[in-house]
Amino acid sequence: MKEFFEFFSFADANVRFVTLGSVLLAGSSAVVGCFTLLRKRALVGDAVAHAVLPGVCLAFILSGTKNPLILLIGAFITGWLSLIIIDFITAKSRIKEDTAIGLVLSVFFGIGILLLTSIQHSGNAAQSGLDKFLFGNAASLVGEDLIIFSIVAVLLLTATVVFYKELKLLCFDEVYAKTIGFPVRGLELLLTTLTVLAVVVGIQAVGVVLMAAMLITPAAAARFWTDKLGVMLVLAAVIGAISGVSGAFVSYTAPAMPTGPWIVLIVSLIATFSFAFAPNKGWIARIVRQRLNKKRILEENLLKLLYQLSENKQDFHTPRPMHELLDKRSFPVKEAASGLAKLKSQGYLEKIKDGWVLTAEGITRGRRVVRLHRLWELYLTQYLHLASDHVHEDAETIEHIITPELEKRLLVELNFPILDPHSSKIP
Repeated sequence: MKEFFEFFSFADANVRFVTLGSVLLAGSSAVVGCFTLLRKRALVGDAVAHAVLPGVCLAFILSGTKNPLILLIGAFITGWLSLIIIDFITAKSRIKEDTAIGLVLSVFFGIGILLLTSIQHSGNAAQSGLDKFLFGNAASLVGEDLIIFSIVAVLLLTATVVFYKELKLLCFDEVYAKTIGFPVRGLELLLTTLTVLAVVVGIQAVGVVLMAAMLITPAAAARFWTDKLGVMLVLAAVIGAISGVSGAFVSYTAPAMPTGPWIVLIVSLIATFSFAFAPNKGWIARIVRQRLNKKRILEENLLKLLYQLSENKQDFHTPRPMHELLDKRSFPVKEAASGLAKLKSQGYLEKIKDGWVLTAEGITRGRRVVRLHRLWELYLTQYLHLASDHVHEDAETIEHIITPELEKRLLVELNFPILDPHSSKIP
């Protein structure tokens, strides 16, 4: 606890630089990563991250110094060039984008390793620490680095705010953007530039190997919590900032622990938690929803069967024993018993001595399921021209998800029919 308070008191200037630098890096790159993710270009971040290495090496060779601004300019040039080459290969050849990304990534990274090896054997004493760009070294951040981080972060966030509507439209409906006269190509170049800036500014902290995770992982985690882009941007920035602070704190309490990898590890843990526990899209929510849907479908099928057994003679008060239901349809015995009990508790069925009887509410609900089933069968035969003996299974699948609005449209489209394709009355 003492270390916790000492850390957040920023007593150490180096701790202050590392923490603020990590927060600026993680937050700003996460915002740009949202647009990259929504454009389905997540691998582009990895390509740029590997493509900046030769730029760093060339900038050092030409300048002879490790001035961070000069190195970042070199990184930006080769990173931006890599995306231009990817787009060119994709547009001018039959090679798919993922293949082009793999080619550019490996070629640029290979050139970077060759240049880095050459520098290490050159005898230039100033090259010490240049290899940190491979894996990052956030603990070495100083005030000058923080200034550069701040400038780039402000540029990224300002560009996002100014061009928010345009970038949003580019991500969700590029064709419409072209139709209304938006400069789509210019917006793509802007997004490319922002992506490269986000990657370039982070390589000193987490390195070219891990930077793609900082760009995409917070955005992927935020996407699971919301469908609104504005909220997603804020959540991604918060997730990135939390991971930056947490990684710096781990590095502060355990000096042997590198900051960059811990930032990536923490943001990955947050993402894993989001994938599992997000209320609407998470794995747990999906499993629960599937089980609930399965139970609801079983219950509606039971009501439909009970209604069908009684509709011809309109004898809805005749009890139906379990074995009669199982003879008509192969329900699993345990699931059928559970479903009948659930329907009883909901007031749709009554259990009497000789079997199960539909209540007034059960008759109404069962009638609706039968109506939807037969309406959909009729629609499939009339509009999709399927044979009447091939539509039952499809109708079984969709009858449980037809909304009242869609039901009304079906009735209108079919001109309020009386009989289904099998000449059964539509209730």
